[in-house]
Amino acid sequence: MMTLYDELIARGLIAQVTNEEEIKNMINNGKATFYIGFDCTADSLHVGHFMALCLMKRLQMAGNRPIALIGDGTTLIGDPSGRTDMRQMLTEETIAHNAECFKKQMEKFIDFSEGKAIMLRNSEWLKPLNYIELLREVGACFSVNNMLRAECYKQRMEKGLSFLEFNYMIMQSYDFYYMFQHYGCNMQFGGNDQWSNMLGGTELIRRKLGKDAHAMTITLLLNSEGKKMGKTAAGAVWLDPNKTSPYDFYQYWRNVDDADVLKCLRMLTFLPLEQINEMDSWEGSQLNKAKEILAFELTSLVHGEEEAKKAEASAKALFGCGASGEMPTTELSETDLADGAIDIMSALVLTGLCSSKSEARRNIQQGGISANDEKVSDIGRSFTTDELKAGVVLKRGKKNFNKIILK
Repeated sequence: MMTLYDELIARGLIAQVTNEEEIKNMINNGKATFYIGFDCTADSLHVGHFMALCLMKRLQMAGNRPIALIGDGTTLIGDPSGRTDMRQMLTEETIAHNAECFKKQMEKFIDFSEGKAIMLRNSEWLKPLNYIELLREVGACFSVNNMLRAECYKQRMEKGLSFLEFNYMIMQSYDFYYMFQHYGCNMQFGGNDQWSNMLGGTELIRRKLGKDAHAMTITLLLNSEGKKMGKTAAGAVWLDPNKTSPYDFYQYWRNVDDADVLKCLRMLTFLPLEQINEMDSWEGSQLNKAKEILAFELTSLVHGEEEAKKAEASAKALFGCGASGEMPTTELSETDLADGAIDIMSALVLTGLCSSKSEARRNIQQGGISANDEKVSDIGRSFTTDELKAGVVLKRGKKNFNKIILK
């Protein structure tokens, strides 16, 4: 039977590890108490965090114990990894609110019942630290030469790296050192861009305590063009249903490129590998079926099976024969109308399908707009009160829809 570590490799999830044999032994036998850190820079987790949450769930299912570390202390500094600019400073109230939102979302993935997993906030130990004591305790363990060679700092050196951010690696390393001592945390997981920060922690534990701790990085979720997935033209794809509706979340995965669908199924779903491997030979319309499976599985994970079924039904109704209650809807009031009607260009801007009337005009002229499945070629087309009360489904391109309805 395939071990957990072998499965993680087969799913393409592991990028780098500190000591493969040790890590294999720990996670295959449920001996790891591992942590993943989440900086709470927004009030919702997004698709970029999804990999980490799924990995925590996989390891927990095999008997390992996750620590979800909410970085409410480190968020006060800001992580320079993968950034070319300095992150904005957030207030402590905002960070506390964001941390609360994260916890609610994580509970859908991770079982936080007694002894199964814990959630910690690093402000508990970082805020009481005394600067002189900290310097004396860990300062000598960090080589500035090595730190400056780290990838996350290199990118910033050209534009200027503040001393504030330079301390981020020390804070993250201190987290690992503290949890190793107080919570028996023996392993850290993170994105591949975190490798230098993670090694800072294993090295600090080795120097101060003479013991081994381990680090493993997860492959970043990139599309076939090498860009991070989880972003749309409208911004991040959030796990909070109020920020990204379950329907839009479903559609995001339903519309991934053919080249990315199998990779996403392997890395993000809990479907057996045998089932996914069978799809390797799929092509054409079969790949659309694979995308529907991906979208359904991930929407179920995040929003529950009922929401996933609704989103699936809406998408099918929409691609099949027009309108459905679950699609993005814009409610109009009488004040949006002029002489009891609304013109197509205003409607496209109001729904957000186009950013301006000139963009709307261009889309119509290029044949990219339809209303209730009929192509609109007249930029003067308008919709009457009766049409609007029945509801009009506007469509831009193949994948962007919005239903306008008069209240």
